[in-house]
Amino acid sequence: MTNSPPNNQSKSSRRGFFLTAGAAGAAVTTVSVLKSPAPEAIAEVLKPAPDKGGGYQLTEHVKQYYKTAMV
Repeated sequence: MTNSPPNNQSKSSRRGFFLTAGAAGAAVTTVSVLKSPAPEAIAEVLKPAPDKGGGYQLTEHVKQYYKTAMV
């Protein structure tokens, strides 16, 4: 059994891959955060929550869910 010297090229290649993958992930996260709408714009679209609860509304979407959930 002979011990071969470690292959430094494969280690640096592996490190380069993970460094590149990490940088790409950070870039994607940054772009997605920058492209997200402002909280003020989101608040304008959403209805305000009721003061005393009762936020449930029977909409067409909910009715469709109940139809598909029946066993």
